Parts: sequence; C-alpha cells; structure tokens
Amino acid sequence: MRANFFEYHNSPIGLLEISGTPHGIRSLHFVERRRNGYTSNELVDQAVRQIEEYFDGTRRGFDMAIDPQGTEFQKAVWRQLLEIPYGRTASYGDVARAMGNPKAVRAVGGANSRNPIAIVVPCHRVIGSDGSMTGYGSGIWRKEWLLKHEGWK
Repeated sequence: MRANFFEYHNSPIGLLEISGTPHGIRSLHFVERRRNGYTSNELVDQAVRQIEEYFDGTRRGFDMAIDPQGTEFQKAVWRQLLEIPYGRTASYGDVARAMGNPKAVRAVGGANSRNPIAIVVPCHRVIGSDGSMTGYGSGIWRKEWLLKHEGWK
C-alpha cells in the first residue's frame, strides 16, 4: 500500500511533507513546495502536531505509528536509530556494533542515508567516528541546526 495521505509543516528549516497510510507514517522529508490535491488522516495530523511540538521545544520524543518501507536490514538500522536519545549522537560504527554487526559500518551508512522518516527516525544524530558532520540528504546545515536545537555541543 502506498502512502495516500499528506500534510505539510512549515518548520524553521524548511517545508516538511509528512505522508502516511491508515497504518502509519511512511515518509517525512523536506520539500520545495506542496503537492496539489492532498488529503490528510488522523495519523498524519498527529505526526504534524508532534513535529510542531518538536520544533517549539516541548517534545523530545515521538510516539506515532510509523511504517517505513525498506529492506529488513534497513528497517533494523532505522529501529536502532530510534534508540539514540534526544541531544545525543552516535557514529555509524556505534550503530553497527549495537546491531551486533560491527563490520557493517558502510551498510549502516547506506541504510541511514535512505531513512524515509527524517527527524522522527533520527538519522541526523549519526555523525562520523571523529565527531565530524557527515552527509545528510537535506543538507549538513539542517543536520547542524537539528543537533543544536536538541542541545548537542
């Protein structure tokens, strides 16, 4: 089942599109403009409220139904990302070790870059093992903004 419900949020760092199905949120990502003719549902509306609370500083964790689409390995990585606490970071190696597969650093990086649910599944909290800002599909400046917003460094 493909995502068929959409809503938008004007965040301080760009327009977010949140899409879902009756089962959960499928994607949350930055977009340049709104689609025409979109409709929302209760789950997507709940996600928008939680994202608003995150950006206004009153929410540190999310409790929404998510339904990301990917391989089993990607889903395992995304579940592990959910374990990285607000305001903290982990390296790709940390994530691979936590999954019990310390040699899977590159595969973890690939799965991290394909995360369809930004912010909620906090791929922005994954940094280089030397503490450097590594790739972020929506721009390193957004990654830095999100980490600063969460009180990192």
